[in-house]
Amino acid sequence: MRLLYTLAWWLALPLVLARLWLRGRQEPGYRQHWGERLGFYGSKAADTPLTIWLHAVSVGETRAAEPLVDALLAAWPDCRIVLTHMTPTGRATGKALFAKHGARLVQSYLPYDTGAMPARFIRHFAPKICILMETEVWPNLIHQCNRHQVPVVLANARLSQRSLAKAQRLGKLILDAARGITLVAAQTPDDAARVRQLGVREVVVTGSIKFDVVVPEAALATGARLRSAIGTRPVLLCASTREGEEELILDAYQRSGLPAHALLLIVPRHPQRFDEVEKLVASRGLAVQRRSALHGDAVISPSTQVLLGDSMGEMFAYYAACDCAFVGGSLLPLGGQNLIEPAALGKPVLIGQHTFNFALVTEQAIAAGGAVLVLDADALMAQAASLLQDPVRLADMGARALAFAAQHRGATPRTIAAIKPLLPG
Repeated sequence: MRLLYTLAWWLALPLVLARLWLRGRQEPGYRQHWGERLGFYGSKAADTPLTIWLHAVSVGETRAAEPLVDALLAAWPDCRIVLTHMTPTGRATGKALFAKHGARLVQSYLPYDTGAMPARFIRHFAPKICILMETEVWPNLIHQCNRHQVPVVLANARLSQRSLAKAQRLGKLILDAARGITLVAAQTPDDAARVRQLGVREVVVTGSIKFDVVVPEAALATGARLRSAIGTRPVLLCASTREGEEELILDAYQRSGLPAHALLLIVPRHPQRFDEVEKLVASRGLAVQRRSALHGDAVISPSTQVLLGDSMGEMFAYYAACDCAFVGGSLLPLGGQNLIEPAALGKPVLIGQHTFNFALVTEQAIAAGGAVLVLDADALMAQAASLLQDPVRLADMGARALAFAAQHRGATPRTIAAIKPLLPG
């Protein structure tokens, strides 16, 4: 089965590269570092006593990996981390987050899963362990790690019932890959039970590393400057919105009972959609300003109704600047996004009903009183209007969100403890 999978990869490779080039029209990063995606790296990597390979596919996984990266570098002072990604936005996020580590962390794109390409990566960097963040399972990559005696760890792992069913439909290919994983550190007992159904032998429950993310002081300072530019107006943030959601939000906003002077702050999840979302706002006759246009002591015009968050790496700043936050990807059946970040900043959280990628953490946040489920965009605006006009309830819900986030910290040291037996020193 894996041989057919490998053949399919080689046959599809011209189309994959063509798609990469086309995506580069909107995101130039897709046209860079192609050699890394094909497993070519030039001169041999510098020798180091211990290389740890950590894969974080895109922005969310990269930000979630921050506490783990810091803990790995502290636990193994002589180690180097090779951090791989699949997207330019993930790579840019990693560059911004981990510049502080200098030469101890290098970045690369993940080689395509053809078999030969992951093998070249392993021979070049000689990692002693491969740590995949969350849900990444690549059959040839895992096979090559097994062949080169590199333990494979799936960290901060989550597996929804839907993803389990999909994996089981793929049959022997995924089941064999799962059996090649040395250790899974699962977020929840339910995730662990589903992972075991795939045949992974060693599974531990560590919790979600995302609770351990420390809000950078620089992000708080940026958020404070942004809030100063907004002034005293109440702010509803719609964060990490996905295609199709902005239309629903904007239409509901125009029908809503939000305070007339309230500011709607929209931050699309994917940067290539910034211009598209601006056009959606303008087409409804709403006054819009872009975050990227704010320089120095510039302020948000009182007539601005919608502020478009069109910057990268500033999500914490946006959360810091708002009064309450809706977490996108949840109004439509897209699985939702991480609500831990706004909770960690003490912001009341609103979230739609489609949260299958974050089901347990959403249920826990709602039960703790730090989040409210909204069934549609009109309900979102109604809840936001109620909160923004009730300072006591707004403050209480924010305090509950903060307490919820604090209660669940500690996944990072548990993950390090699980990994230690697999590494020397």
